Parts: sequence; structure tokens; C-alpha cells
Amino acid sequence: MERTKGNSPSILLFPWLGFGHVNPFLALAKKLSKMNFHIYFLSTPIILKSIKETLDKNSKLVEFHLPYLHELPPHYHTTNDLPPHLNSTLIQAFQMASSKFPSIIETLKPNLIIYDGFQPWVATMASSCNIHAIMFYVSSTSGLVYLYHQFLHGTSNLTSLPFSSLYLHDYEIKKLDIKPIKPRDEKAFAYVVLKSFEQYHNIVLLNTCREIEGKYIDYVSTIGKKELIPIGPLIREATIGEEENWGTIQSWLDKKDRLSCVYVSFGSEVFLSKQEIEEIAKGLELSKVSFIWTIKFSKGVNTTIEKMVPQGFLESTKGKGMVIEGWVQQSQILNHSSIGGFVTHCGWNSMLESMSFGIPIIAMPMNHDQPLNSRLVEELGIGVEILRGENGEIMKEEVAKGIKRVVEDKTRKQVNLKAMELSEKIKFKGEKAIDEGVKKLLKLLC
Repeated sequence: MERTKGNSPSILLFPWLGFGHVNPFLALAKKLSKMNFHIYFLSTPIILKSIKETLDKNSKLVEFHLPYLHELPPHYHTTNDLPPHLNSTLIQAFQMASSKFPSIIETLKPNLIIYDGFQPWVATMASSCNIHAIMFYVSSTSGLVYLYHQFLHGTSNLTSLPFSSLYLHDYEIKKLDIKPIKPRDEKAFAYVVLKSFEQYHNIVLLNTCREIEGKYIDYVSTIGKKELIPIGPLIREATIGEEENWGTIQSWLDKKDRLSCVYVSFGSEVFLSKQEIEEIAKGLELSKVSFIWTIKFSKGVNTTIEKMVPQGFLESTKGKGMVIEGWVQQSQILNHSSIGGFVTHCGWNSMLESMSFGIPIIAMPMNHDQPLNSRLVEELGIGVEILRGENGEIMKEEVAKGIKRVVEDKTRKQVNLKAMELSEKIKFKGEKAIDEGVKKLLKLLC
């Protein structure tokens, strides 16, 4: 088998175009590079441009060009800032570009390919070139349990599973209705991911650990007849050039008491409506807890924070709260001693960061697998879920109640203890999981 310079095995990493997928692949790339693997990181030019300072000299960025579509110019070849109505178009363009993949691997000749579940054609094409291809599943394993039963067992009734903690509210089940009615519908990709998991290599990498999801790992491994290798939590570190406003944020946090503040963020791809923002703002105000809140608007939407929050909110919470538009250094904020809770949409990367730093979670799931992830929060005892109305609407009273339960009330001690215990278990595990996973990957290269 051909080797790269210095006899180091080469690995091609190929994530889906969402940063919730790119970031764990980046973290994996950095760990593998330190172990003397030569890394090829394949993605669209717009994504590579944003991560070019992240990887070291043992890694090479490789461009994956999507076909030109009038409604999808190159700066939209990522889910970051992508207008929601173009999601299906991006997926379509990504699939159209699959025909370019064989020539890429023929040129690079990697010893191994680690790919995302959104492109099952990778394994087929790699096999035709006698290259091993391993799927890296970057979402929660408990979410995989749900998908497995919905598609392969024909039911979405989680009460039939051995894990009653995964029970969903009616409005959340509606949000998780991901049956592939239309081939080009983005929701149909849940089906594609599952087929990718089921059909190819008997090894699947997971961005989780046994301390978080041990019973789910065992369950999926048994029913899927796969060797599941947990190598997480893989968390992307802040890099040079990403600390633009950290000084201001840090100074503000330094003035707050230990564990007295909540951090509020809904990730890079959740865009809240004006009504949702107003209810959250009123809930924060009612809680009387200090907060730092980052709000993101979809590209092309002409609005401001001042227009979206309730009139007088910024003035009434001055000194008590900090509201920021756009990207912030989430891992650094969560690792600050004044943060006592994280109001989050329960995206898996955010969940893993919070668990790694021992920060209790105040769950407010929005879509996809997030309601399932919020169930895991309560199951582990590391936080609470904010209750909603019958139609899933956010209510200011429940926002305030959820925050106070974690940061102020008598439940604080218990939740904090559980969160810190889990964090310590994750840290104690250290690099063992990734080391064990790499050893198994090396066997494939022999």
C-alpha cells in the first residue's frame, strides 16, 4: 500500500457542509495530525477559507467544487448563513458533485477515508479503488436510536424502546417527522445517513463517549451489528484570529460572581423569530440572572438586535446582561468561572462543550435531533428542559423558571454536582478513547 512522505499513513477527512459537522472533523484532524498521520481535509472553498488557519503543516486543504447554480453562488456552499429556503438546493448541488470524488481519491491516493453520513456514495467509490472508508457519525447516539427505529423498524413511538427517557412531547414528535416524502427534501437525509450506517464498513466512529451514552452505544451496536468506536467528545479549540471581541467579553465576565451568569446561544444555524426573541428576552429579565446572549440573523435579513428585542429591554438589563450579534468564542465563555448555566438549542457540539466544561444545561431544543438530546440532559441529571406551550411556543415564565432552577434555586447544587462529576469522568478518560480508536484504524492499514 502506498505511503506518504516519511512513511506516514494518509487519511482523507470529508465532512458534510454544516459547521456542526465540520468542527468535529477539524478536531479529529488535529488529533490525527499530532499522531503523525498526513491529513487531507476535503470541503468547499468557502469552508476551507474559514478554517485555513486551523490545521497544521501535516494537513492539506483540498477543494471540493459544487456545480454552479444561479440560485446557489459559491459563498452559499456551506450551511453557515445559508437562507433556509436554499437548504434543499445545497443538498442537491452536493450530490451532483459526487461524480468528482473518484478523480480526487485517485489523485490523492489516501490510505483511509473518514466520511460523514450525508454522503454514502463515498464508501462505494472508495471500495472500487480498494480504499477503506469509515463513517464518522457526529451527532448523538441516542438520536441514532430514534432514526434506527423510525426507518428500519417502521415506528417513531419511542415508548416502545427500552429507554423511556427518550419519550418526546407531541409537538416535538411533529418536529422530528423526518420521513423521506420527497427525494430532495433535506429531511430525507436522515434516511440517507441511516442507510450509510447500515450498509458499509463494520466500524463506525462516534463523537461521544461511554460516560455520556454508554447504553445507547451498546444498543445500536447490537441491533446494527456494527463495532461502534466512541472517540469523543471532540471539541474544536479557538484559534488565532478568532479572538476579536474576547477581551470585552472576558472583562465583563470577570466582574461577575462565580457561577452567577447564564450563557444563551442557539448555534450557527438556528434563526429565531421576533416573537421567540421577545419571549426569551422577557424570560431573562424575569429571571433577574446575569446573562450573555449571542443572537444570529440569517444573511440578507435587514434587522438589528434593537429592532428584535422588546422595547426598553437593553436599557433595563444594562450591566446585568450583554447581547452580542454574531459569532463569539463559545468554548472560552463556557470555560469561564462566572458561567453557571447554558441556555442552548441542544445541538450536539454545544452539548459536548457544556458537558466537557461541567456547565449545567438549560435545554430549549429547536429541531432535528435536539429534542432527543434534551432528554439526555435530564436523564444524566446535568440540567433541565424549559417547558413549552401545547403548540411548542416559547413562554417567558418557563424560560425564567428553567434558568432559576439551574442558577439560583435549591436544585442548583444537585445539578452542578452532576455536571461536574460528568466533566471529571470525561477528563479522566482523556486521550484513551482516541488512542484506542486509532489503533483499530491502523489495523486496517496493515
